[in-house]
Amino acid sequence: MITIEELMTTNPYSLTETDTLEDARKMMTEKNIRHIPITDQDNKLQGLVTQRDILQATNPAAPQQDAVKLADIMIKHVSVIHTTDSLRQAALFLQSHKYGCLPVVSDDRLVGIITDSDFITIAINLLEQVELAEEADDYEPDAMDDFGMPEIEEEL
Repeated sequence: MITIEELMTTNPYSLTETDTLEDARKMMTEKNIRHIPITDQDNKLQGLVTQRDILQATNPAAPQQDAVKLADIMIKHVSVIHTTDSLRQAALFLQSHKYGCLPVVSDDRLVGIITDSDFITIAINLLEQVELAEEADDYEPDAMDDFGMPEIEEEL
C-alpha cells in the first residue's frame, strides 16, 4: 500500500485566521497554489481557504475588501487525511466529494497536503511507466546483443 506520507507535499504554505484576503491572494499568486490551510500558532488546522473562496469574497465595489480576515471566509469544517492512510483512499475521497485537496494531519497538526494536481502527476508517471513497459515488451534483443558480441554464422 502506498501511503499519503510517501507522496504528499510536506510543510505546505499556510496562513492564520487573522491574515487577510489580500495575504491569501498574494500567497496564491506568488507560490502558484490554489489551497491554503489555516492554522493556529501550534500548527493545528483551523480551516482552509481555496482559490474559489478568494474569488467569491472578492468584490471590486467594496473599498476595504482586502482587509477581510480569513476567519470570515475560510471553510471551517475541513476533511483531512492522515499520513498513514492509503493513496487510493485519498483519491477516492477527493473524487467522490469533488474536493481539490486534503490537508494531511498527524497528531492534529498540519504536516502536508495532497491535491488533485498531485494525482494528475501520479497518473502521468504511471502512464509513462506503462508505455516504457510496453516498449520493452516489443523489443526482443538477440541473445548475443546482451553480451555486446557479434553474431556468429554457422557453416553447414
